[in-house]
Amino acid sequence: MSEKMLAVMQRRSELLAKIASQRKQVGQFGARWQAPLALADQGLAALRFMRSKPLLVAGVAALLVWRRRGAVGVIKLGWRAWKGYRYLTGLAAKL
Repeated sequence: MSEKMLAVMQRRSELLAKIASQRKQVGQFGARWQAPLALADQGLAALRFMRSKPLLVAGVAALLVWRRRGAVGVIKLGWRAWKGYRYLTGLAAKL
């Protein structure tokens, strides 16, 4: 084999090793940022939802302001309503 071809093959193997090292670094970088970027995506999805349903957001905000117990009271009321619904559907299924 010619010296030129040998040099090209050696350079190619060096470049392939460098590419593998860089690929590993990019993988580590991506793994480190995966959780924060997923959280940011969820936040953006929530903002898009609120932007698409302004009447619903205004109603929930008004309900929170109107009720003296605030968000905790609304959550308790929702939980009780859910449990009542589950009880009534279970009762209806038995009948």
